[in-house]
Amino acid sequence: MAGFIGMYVAIGLKKRGDFVIGIDNFNNYYDVNLKQARAKELKKLGIDCLHTDICDGTTIDQLVAQHGITHLVHLAAQAGVRYSLECPETYVKSNLDGFVTLLEVCRKYPAIKFIYASSSSVYGLNRKQPFSEKDFTDSPASLYGATKKANEVIAHAYHHIFDIPVTGLRFFTVYGPWGRPDMAAWIFTKNILEGKPIPVYNNGKMKRDFTYIDDIVDGVIAAVDKGFACELINLGNNQPEELEDLIRYIEQACGKKAIQDLLPMQLGDVLETCAEIDKAKKLLNFSPKVSLEEGIRRFVTWYKSYTQVN
Repeated sequence: MAGFIGMYVAIGLKKRGDFVIGIDNFNNYYDVNLKQARAKELKKLGIDCLHTDICDGTTIDQLVAQHGITHLVHLAAQAGVRYSLECPETYVKSNLDGFVTLLEVCRKYPAIKFIYASSSSVYGLNRKQPFSEKDFTDSPASLYGATKKANEVIAHAYHHIFDIPVTGLRFFTVYGPWGRPDMAAWIFTKNILEGKPIPVYNNGKMKRDFTYIDDIVDGVIAAVDKGFACELINLGNNQPEELEDLIRYIEQACGKKAIQDLLPMQLGDVLETCAEIDKAKKLLNFSPKVSLEEGIRRFVTWYKSYTQVN
């Protein structure tokens, strides 16, 4: 819950009157201080974020029983495509072991609706654009993508065998204030403001379906309310943008030009992502509203404020 998307979803649910409690293991994949700062923001709203791992089924079971939990929103995972090349065992523990642990809790309380984060990375080497939920997803380009695909298959099995309601949401490049330091928006903003080169892979010839955090939260909360029996749904902006445009918007918001370090394509990366969101529109009334230019302006404004304080 002290993660980027988890923080925003928790706030969204709390503000409309839901009881919300969360867990986070506060690992050091990126700056723990940022996670602790997010947890402090949650605490101000009366949302507890307990220092617990998703692999600790006993503690999660106790929380469910104590608070009469009706929905389990699972947004915890070891993130990052490139890091999965360095520490694959971390992905197995968090994204596979932890996932099954949570489903085993749901197995004990089968009325709980399980909503979980999947990823556009499941589409892997698929070249067809835009990516549709009906597309082939058996050729992952990274271990991270493979674990997310495994989550979808495991969730389907638990639904089939134990009738657990499961909804997987395939997120497409989520960004915004309080975002992750390993993502392009943060790295580029930081380096541009500090006068350092930014790493630009494949000479900038890449496209991403950048999706602003507020739009993602709308989709997640709609999925919570619907509580489908078993669904997979894309949540993206349906408007892929060139990496060069992302850089230009950050330059404008920072008031400085980037020093570009042009690099080859990275292992595990893909050239383009684009979400087909017809299903999200139909089932969730999902309609992305924030443009990349506006979203980046908001992010850079937040980043300057956050780094001045921290």
